[in-house]
Amino acid sequence: MPRHNQDLQGNIPTTMAAPSTKQRPFTSQGTDRQSAMKRLQAELMSLMMSGDSGISAFPEEDDIFHWRGTINGSKGTVYDGMVYKLSLSFDTDYPFKPPVVKFESPCFHPNVDLQGTICLDILKDKWSSAYDVRTILLSIQSLLGDPNNDSPLNPEAAELWSDPEEFRKMVEKHDRPT
Repeated sequence: MPRHNQDLQGNIPTTMAAPSTKQRPFTSQGTDRQSAMKRLQAELMSLMMSGDSGISAFPEEDDIFHWRGTINGSKGTVYDGMVYKLSLSFDTDYPFKPPVVKFESPCFHPNVDLQGTICLDILKDKWSSAYDVRTILLSIQSLLGDPNNDSPLNPEAAELWSDPEEFRKMVEKHDRPT
């Protein structure tokens, strides 16, 4: 004889409510936070061991969810010799949600606005949990030399991109420390 769920009076319910699709079964905010922390700690170690030149990132003080990063401009680009500071803020849903990444140093670029917001598909709709901090930093470094002018956040920079000499002058004017 099959067993049925019964209420306290011994009645067998005729329908059972399906679990909400908005809820995550068997997890809690604390578990999500722990998972994100472990992932970020592993990524920090991996990034430190990678030996990639021109990129770095570390948590701010004791906060694993807020990092400071640096990117050197790639050789052979107008950004060669430049060093840019970034902020990376991770949610407790990381890596299932991308971090918020912004330039903290001025960056004259078609895909970076005056507030440092970056227009990069992998930080928006093309995000994958397979990406990590290293991937993000390398992608931004690559974006510096290869902008997407079809989706500019800085129209002036996008317009000047086709004139390398004028673009270089603007980068030096805006991005060089005084």
